[in-house]
Amino acid sequence: MKLQMAPASQSTRIELRHLRAAIAAADCGSLRQASELLVVRHSVLSRLISQLEHLVGATLFERSSAGVMPTVAGRSVLRISRTILEQVDAMLATARSSGRGEAGRLSIGFCTSISAGNLRATIIEFKKGVPQVELATIERPRALLMSALRNGTLDIAIVPGQTPLSDAKTLPVWSERTLALVPNDHPLATREIIYWTDLRGQTVLLSEHDPGNDLEDLLVSKLVTDEHRPTIERHDVSRGIIKSLISMGLGIGLVMESDVGASFAGLVYRELHDGAGPGRIGFYAHWLYDNENPALKRFLNLLAERYPSPPPVLGE
Repeated sequence: MKLQMAPASQSTRIELRHLRAAIAAADCGSLRQASELLVVRHSVLSRLISQLEHLVGATLFERSSAGVMPTVAGRSVLRISRTILEQVDAMLATARSSGRGEAGRLSIGFCTSISAGNLRATIIEFKKGVPQVELATIERPRALLMSALRNGTLDIAIVPGQTPLSDAKTLPVWSERTLALVPNDHPLATREIIYWTDLRGQTVLLSEHDPGNDLEDLLVSKLVTDEHRPTIERHDVSRGIIKSLISMGLGIGLVMESDVGASFAGLVYRELHDGAGPGRIGFYAHWLYDNENPALKRFLNLLAERYPSPPPVLGE
């Protein structure tokens, strides 16, 4: 039987309750049992099905003393009705999950390594807690991250230093130790701990990209006078290329501890200390005041729980 639909003006009056009534009747095979299932009066259920038949322009059920049986047209309508209700239920579940920060999308910007360390651990824990949230990670120079934050293409940026923005909020999260990266045949590689003063006479290779400037600022704060500082060479290349240059014997490097997961053949990491202990750089999370993304709120709650104490100030 070919299903004939009612005019558009009529079909627009079909409601979800009509579809639920028809599906319940088909599943139960009885209008009485279907009305009990939906907790409505028998007359109400019968009227809903009659209205649906009128609106679609076809008989959907064969009625008898034994119950109800879908017609050919009824089976077509029921198949589509089930699909519609499944999609509506999925939409409602997604909306509720999004409202709790359990679904949706979260974009996280950074300018440091995630091969190890706190940022990596935080992202892993967040994803395990809310696997439905789509995560987008973006590595860019700090200035570009701040611009992306302002124009709304980024939900949160986690970078070294406070980098204050007038329209953004800031949360101190963690700090990372500063390490020296040296060839394994370098004299400094024999030491478990390297002191900042040991860098005198060395050539330190730094990337022009973030977080190279933070590492240089820390180096300057530890070795105040020019004559105590090593030679600093800046290269407009990535951190990975800096490692290649170090492995070629062109100098040593400064990195943060989140970089240790990205091992490089022939290079070793050594802690950098002064009299007070290891040098550290503080990291901060930045996001816009008016960002109402529920996934962002959930991520911020996780950050606050994991890192309740502010990081040390640069150079302390």
